Amino acid sequence: MNLKNALTSRSSVVKVGLTIGDPSGIGPAIAIKALSRLKGFAEFTVIGNSFALRKACPSWKMVLASSGLIDLDNLNQKRFSFGQVKAEYGKASIEYLDKAIELLLQGKLDCLVTCPISKEAVNLAGFKVSGHTEYLSRACNSPEPVMLLMNDQLKFCLLSRHIPLKNVARHLNYGIIEKTISLTASGLKKLFLIKHPKFVVCGLNPHASDNGVIGIEEKKVIIPALERLNNKFKQLSIAGPLSADAAIYQARAGSFDCVVAAYHDQALIPLKLTGFNSGVNLTLGLPFVRTSCLHGTAFDIAERSARLADPSSLIAAIKSAVKCTQNLRKA
Repeated sequence: MNLKNALTSRSSVVKVGLTIGDPSGIGPAIAIKALSRLKGFAEFTVIGNSFALRKACPSWKMVLASSGLIDLDNLNQKRFSFGQVKAEYGKASIEYLDKAIELLLQGKLDCLVTCPISKEAVNLAGFKVSGHTEYLSRACNSPEPVMLLMNDQLKFCLLSRHIPLKNVARHLNYGIIEKTISLTASGLKKLFLIKHPKFVVCGLNPHASDNGVIGIEEKKVIIPALERLNNKFKQLSIAGPLSADAAIYQARAGSFDCVVAAYHDQALIPLKLTGFNSGVNLTLGLPFVRTSCLHGTAFDIAERSARLADPSSLIAAIKSAVKCTQNLRKA
């Protein structure tokens, strides 16, 4: 699927597509809550199921009065319940995503914001993917996406995403490191208008291996890769590998624009500790801007999501998608 020309709108208003994610999770509730606080911020089209929205928030119709709704009507209302992992709900969440991609292809949307899906439910439905990023990558013929995770204090790009920790060391190689840093650098320039991005790379091992005392990946893979990259990309500043705690501390203090994390939780833990409510997941390498909140479906509170679910991360994701789309128009 070629979405190269998806961003066709040049008006000042950004057209945001918002998928509700797994209908059994908190996605429907946080979508309505976020939109109630962002009236007039953008032109919104919600893609989901009106029944799930109504069940999640009684005020849904009033909130959506100023937004578009594409109701796929793809749930069995008699059997529906919140907080459940079911193939039906996994299939529904993929259908919302497919519809959003179709609208992007047609130029009817400028960017995409996604509420959480359940990886377990999606796989039960027969879609063998490990998350939104991987599904969007496949659907858009963009084989090398990069996950950029951020809050109002830090930005991280990931050398590995949804893979078991035991596989991370053998996953790392020069090609992965170069692709991740170069694609992130391009994203920081175009989407955040950072002219000369400064990176710091985390070591895989404790203390970045202490010169090979605790593991060999830094000496064998990461250090040679960074030397080659610094020679190849003279306009970039790439430091490291540093012990992850030191790298993150220095980035938070303003010394670097982006931290390169070796694995998923190396980024997620400090992000959620320093700014959970402002956390955003941005996918680089797609032909459009896509963001999401930095949390999951929260099935444990889904039944009470109208009262308990916090839309702050989703609001941050929407604001980031709009700002990045506006910056992309300037690039």
